[in-house]
Amino acid sequence: MINPAEIAWALCAGADFITSARGFMFALGCIQAFQCNKNTCPTGITTHDKRLQKGLNPKDKAERVRRYAETVRYEVGVIAHSCGVPEPRQLRRQHARVVTETGRSKGLDEIFPLPTQKEGIQKSAQ
Repeated sequence: MINPAEIAWALCAGADFITSARGFMFALGCIQAFQCNKNTCPTGITTHDKRLQKGLNPKDKAERVRRYAETVRYEVGVIAHSCGVPEPRQLRRQHARVVTETGRSKGLDEIFPLPTQKEGIQKSAQ
């Protein structure tokens, strides 16, 4: 999960928590050169080569990572508030909308309703 919309969607779908390694790598300046395992990362993030590490300014990168984390957290909060809940932990399936083939949107809970207790008992008995 990298952006706030993906995170909010996952919370609506039932995720208990969200992790993001890629988002923080991008905040550090990763350009996805796919050199991580070769010790030749051009941005200096995943290398022990002193010459390449010069591109990694810890003060600057720490600030960028801090801003990324704060912004994502803030924006997920904005999405939650726009759904009418005071915090992201209260996002539920009915807050996510899916645009159908007709162009109209339906709640995730309408498209994929949770099984009723009776249906759950019948399935576990089988």
